[in-house]
Amino acid sequence: MAKILAVDDDITVQIILQELLESEGHDVLLADDGEAALQKTQEFQPDLIICDWMMPKLDGLELCRRIKADPQLATIFLILITIREQVADRVQGLDSGADDFLSKPIEPSELQARVRSGLRLRQLNQQLSQALHHLKQTQSQLIQSEKMSSLGQMIAGIAHEINNPVTFIHGNLSHIEDYSQDLLDLVECYQQEYPNPSPHLQNKITHVNLDFLSQDFPKVLVSMKVGTERLRELVLSLRKFSRLDEAERKPVDLHEGIESALFLVQHRLSTSAGQPGIQIIKDYGDLPPFECFPGQLNQVFLHLINNAIDALEISQEKESASSKPMPTINVKTTRHNNYQVIICIIDNGIGISDSVKPRIFDPFFTTKPVGQGRGLGLSIAHQIVVKQHGGELECMSQPNVGTEMIIKLPFKKCLLNAD
Repeated sequence: MAKILAVDDDITVQIILQELLESEGHDVLLADDGEAALQKTQEFQPDLIICDWMMPKLDGLELCRRIKADPQLATIFLILITIREQVADRVQGLDSGADDFLSKPIEPSELQARVRSGLRLRQLNQQLSQALHHLKQTQSQLIQSEKMSSLGQMIAGIAHEINNPVTFIHGNLSHIEDYSQDLLDLVECYQQEYPNPSPHLQNKITHVNLDFLSQDFPKVLVSMKVGTERLRELVLSLRKFSRLDEAERKPVDLHEGIESALFLVQHRLSTSAGQPGIQIIKDYGDLPPFECFPGQLNQVFLHLINNAIDALEISQEKESASSKPMPTINVKTTRHNNYQVIICIIDNGIGISDSVKPRIFDPFFTTKPVGQGRGLGLSIAHQIVVKQHGGELECMSQPNVGTEMIIKLPFKKCLLNAD
């Protein structure tokens, strides 16, 4: 049974159409002018519309144009009823968006045949659209799989190449610190033993600024040590983020994955070019080890955090300095009713409009300028959360207020029993 909208300003024609269509088992809606038909189309989204060419307020051609211009309604099959038989008239109707024509006076068998044909074509179009959607998803998965494979190899190489020399340097810094302190102590002993150095030695002491060197050299070593520790943390974060050795499901600390993602975007959080830094507020709940694909979930965390930073940067550019709120990202984790983990990433950025929100998880849909986004990130994040982990990824947003991305992940029964 299909939902069909019959539009005609003649009540007799309406009754005829309703009886003929209901006899075929269809659910029939009626409208007596173009504006009412457009309103009912938007409200009920019928499978097929039969409308008269000449109608008050909005004629059949304009109704076809408006319906086909709306992406949500464009697949509805449209049949124009007309007495016009000229080729030019039919061409005009087709250009306006009509899919088929029905001549007056209406022949019942022709009406039923064209309706059946139209519904078959609509079903085929829907199947084609679904197949295209699946194809886009498969394409995005293949692109991302290849991308992550290449990224994993690159991270492994970088982590290995950085880790070896950094470990060597970091391991020797403690010895250099001891040696330098011994040498400085030795110089101090020499100064005590020989309080009156020769003019040549005195010139050398003045030239190297021995007092400053004695104070600053230990500070330089401390700075070098801090630098190598940061490099080691970076290598560790890269390894945790990619989880190169953990391609299968395994219990992990989700907070560790979030922290590694936050560490990788630290360079985007600091103050730059007159813009205030981004404040990170963490509200972590008590979560047990969670069984998942760690590398994939870390990828989701990184993408959602990067999106939040993008929204904050755009918001800061658009708002005046006096009205700018402190750019903030809140990361919250909770355990809900012992069967679900909820992770919220909230920003007070530019937000998402109602017209864009329904499409944010579509493959290759993006609002970013060319070259700044391919429209794959949120689509793949949605697939990872929903298909790979059986969870939910939801978006709550208000323009100019902010966005909250909510990840809901179900616990494995074995882990709940163990916990």
